[in-house]
Amino acid sequence: QVQLVESGGGLAQAGGSLRLSCTTSRKSASLAAADWYRQDPDRQLELLASISSGGDTTYAESVKGRFTISTDNETKYVYLQMDNLKPEDTAVYVCKWRTGLVNYWGRGTQVTVSS
Repeated sequence: QVQLVESGGGLAQAGGSLRLSCTTSRKSASLAAADWYRQDPDRQLELLASISSGGDTTYAESVKGRFTISTDNETKYVYLQMDNLKPEDTAVYVCKWRTGLVNYWGRGTQVTVSS
């Protein structure tokens, strides 16, 4: 069973930055694409950013220009750089790892932004 491990969440002030990381327990797992979602207290799941194995990226309007998704294919990490954070960015951030055959979900990491 492949597990995803997310890290980098925590408390930040408005205008600050955090960098989230996501990796697998099995380094042989292929990475066809990856996504970052967030889930607010009302349990709404929002797709924030996606990246393909070729490096193509897409972003939700709510984070475009502030968040950057990237991968390190050698070490099998997926990152979400979050800049100019806002209190409304407070949520649980979840990574999804797509191999092309199966998808793996992380458990999430809490991000709290204070005003």
